[in-house]
Amino acid sequence: MNYGAIDLHLRHSQIRVVEADGSVVLDRRITTSREGFTQLFGDRLPMRILLETGTESEWVAQCLEACGHDVVVADPNYLLMYGARQRQIKTDKRDVAALAEACRLGIYRKAHRVSGAQRQRRRELRVREQLVRVRTQAINLLRAQLRQEGYRLPSGSAETIGKRYARLVVPAGLHQALTPLLDLLTHLGPVLKTAGEAARVHATADPVVQRLMTVPGIGPITALTYRATVDDIGRFKTAGSASAFFGLVPHEDSSGERQRRGRITKAGPPVARSLLIQAAWVVWRNKAGGGALHAWVLRLADRRGKRVAVVALARRLSRILYALWRDGTDYRLSPLQAPAEA
Repeated sequence: MNYGAIDLHLRHSQIRVVEADGSVVLDRRITTSREGFTQLFGDRLPMRILLETGTESEWVAQCLEACGHDVVVADPNYLLMYGARQRQIKTDKRDVAALAEACRLGIYRKAHRVSGAQRQRRRELRVREQLVRVRTQAINLLRAQLRQEGYRLPSGSAETIGKRYARLVVPAGLHQALTPLLDLLTHLGPVLKTAGEAARVHATADPVVQRLMTVPGIGPITALTYRATVDDIGRFKTAGSASAFFGLVPHEDSSGERQRRGRITKAGPPVARSLLIQAAWVVWRNKAGGGALHAWVLRLADRRGKRVAVVALARRLSRILYALWRDGTDYRLSPLQAPAEA
């Protein structure tokens, strides 16, 4: 059996194929395209091919699997995989040689490959997130330009920005300069409304998302993002490992009797982490709906401060979501806990 490795890049990729004894069969640089991979691997006997996870890795893996090969998408953070590479001199040929040796010897750690349904959900959520960011930036620019001329835009929701602007009487020159911004906001409104309705439909149709939404502070967007980011709850053995994946655990530098902990690592997906922290703020502000979680974060804030308490609550929310998904249960207050918290 032969073993292959690909050092994947945007335009060109380095390919290496070796035999079971390590002798080189192929060492070539090709164009990163479906046609290039199909032409090179389409008529070869089935082999195991190793490539690092990245932006291009999934479609390349699917293309190679369609050619009949066993594809391993590996975690690049697993340093043992690069044991045959010299750090002092780094080239694509040296990288792919180390990957080919790791593939032959089985020295790699598989990365999680997201399912097709959740990849599609991630794509939709990212597009919506970008549209929301564009709208926010446009509104901020509109407010700033009006303030420079002594006008204040009345406060309100983003959906009513056009009506609130219409109440102002601004000079013709200023209005003409701001018209492109107003047109952009006018067109973004229906698009974002449609995206929000689609998210609610997906949330209603997914029983896992419905279960996650029983937690205080967790709405459709946060639940969908958590679901799409994790994809398979079995990839985490404990709730703590799930919190670490979202970067909600503190840095630690401990040795012997010394223990040092710092700020959270902020590793992993930033959007999901940000949404969990926003959900924690919702619980902080919602005394009636927050229940025991609200009482818990208040007690912690008395000792550690508000911001630390909210981040700690976000970490706790990530663990609660993990447990609900793993156990297939809905969130509910413990009958022994609820009266004490009240």
